[in-house]
Amino acid sequence: MQVSIETTSGLERKMTLGIPAERIDAEVNERLNKASKTVRLDGFRKGKVPMNVLKKRFGESIRQEVVGEVLGRTFTEAVAQEKLKPAGRPEIESVKNEPGQDLEFVATFEVMPEVVLTDLTKVVVTKPLAKVTEEDVTAMIDALRKQNASWEEVNRPAVNGDEVNIDYNGLMDGEEFDGGSAKEFMLDLGASKAIPGFEEGVVGMSAGEEKVLSLTFPDNYHAEELKGKPVEFTIKVNAVTEAVMPPLDEAFFALYGMEQGTEERFREVVRLNMERDLKQALKTKTTGRVMEQLCNLHNEQEIPEVLVASEITKMKKQMADRMGGGSSNFDPELLPDDLFIDQAKRRSIVSLIINEIVNTEKIETSPEKVRDRVEEMASTYEKPEEVVKYYYSSQELMKGVESAVLQDQVIDHVLSVATVNEEEVSYQKAIQPDQDGTADF
Repeated sequence: MQVSIETTSGLERKMTLGIPAERIDAEVNERLNKASKTVRLDGFRKGKVPMNVLKKRFGESIRQEVVGEVLGRTFTEAVAQEKLKPAGRPEIESVKNEPGQDLEFVATFEVMPEVVLTDLTKVVVTKPLAKVTEEDVTAMIDALRKQNASWEEVNRPAVNGDEVNIDYNGLMDGEEFDGGSAKEFMLDLGASKAIPGFEEGVVGMSAGEEKVLSLTFPDNYHAEELKGKPVEFTIKVNAVTEAVMPPLDEAFFALYGMEQGTEERFREVVRLNMERDLKQALKTKTTGRVMEQLCNLHNEQEIPEVLVASEITKMKKQMADRMGGGSSNFDPELLPDDLFIDQAKRRSIVSLIINEIVNTEKIETSPEKVRDRVEEMASTYEKPEEVVKYYYSSQELMKGVESAVLQDQVIDHVLSVATVNEEEVSYQKAIQPDQDGTADF
């Protein structure tokens, strides 16, 4: 086997490989001889087909099969011999592939970059702390009741918590603008879904009343042409409705899977669910903040394009699943790469850093930690033991769990050497994702 390697650019390598014709011919003849003992052809008895007939009928297809397998083995042998670590599958280009002649091909691929860890004691992380209070539980139960409330029209001024049916028309510099008008729009007062001042201006209005609000779009508004611009909204209230909350009785409890019980027991169940969600939210926030720090400390790290492309593919699929409601009707490839490339690069950097920490610190998962994680995930289901069995029956699912456990151990290691500042936050703030990019990981 002859090997020559050329660095074409950055992490890309071009490897030219030569394989003696004798190696290919020997494997082809071996397979033909083996086939001659079992193959059946019209006009010949089993095991009596002449070799020249076999070669004419099957020689080309067997040769292509052998060439494909030899290429794969040879490439693997060559990268091991040259001590290279490919970042992905190579692109194979055949240069010479003729019977009786030496085989020559070119493999183009990227190699894994050298990763140099910075001093992890430079990591500074603010770790959020929160707890579920009785007020939080009450607010959650009120929200659940509101989700199941009936709505009745009332003859009084609107207050926060009401839903109002409105017509509105917005003018900017005396002209209408896209998205600035609507008829019979349902507005949830107090939900803070409109621009500042809009909901507040509707509070106190009654059915049939009309008002003009002079407001300003926020500087960070999503529509570039409206950022920071003054606008006048003419608003007419068509109807005011208030929520009629369902009572806390067995019929209500049954909506959430509790067939029998008391209000006290329902509060306990709600609290347990909130505490589980809070624990996960705090962990997610801390992990995201650690990864953000790792990314910033290694932002000059070389990244193989194949890793970035792989991350883009994953994120496209995730977004397509969300847009399609979990169905496969939306084609992820319709989404532009540019939408994901920055986040994909950040994720790729962190992936390289995490792998390097794993190797440097010799971090390994244990069967006990993996089992604990599976049982923790299964505990949220009605029949956790069946979920545990399902996970252990799937190699792919278990690989994902092991990867998650390994990542947790890396985060724990970083936190053990980093400067960690603790911050007490409310339950509501804790469960909201960070808005500074740390939720990208």
